[in-house]
Amino acid sequence: MLYKILPAALWRAAEREGIFRGAPVDLKDGFIHFSTAAQVAETAAKHFSGERDLLLLRVDASSLSKYLKWEPARGGALFPHLYAALDLKLVTRVDPLPLGADGTHQFPALDS
Repeated sequence: MLYKILPAALWRAAEREGIFRGAPVDLKDGFIHFSTAAQVAETAAKHFSGERDLLLLRVDASSLSKYLKWEPARGGALFPHLYAALDLKLVTRVDPLPLGADGTHQFPALDS
């Protein structure tokens, strides 16, 4: 399972369009950034610290086929990058990603 954190407003726009082309950073980099279950909390802390109104998307990696590439990023760890727009039908679950009292995002149970 792969995870994508994004502001709720971007998700609502994608729902209106029927496809998710990426957040501004994705569009700049030329691919949609995803994280694994082991990586997503660090992604939230590093790139979304203190942000509210976020969502956590789940996508089955096997549904992304040839457009998914695993490439080195932070400290050489391999991260999943999607070199295509994301068909919303491939999103298996969307959860809110609220901030806890300690200021960190509170994740639901994750599938690896």
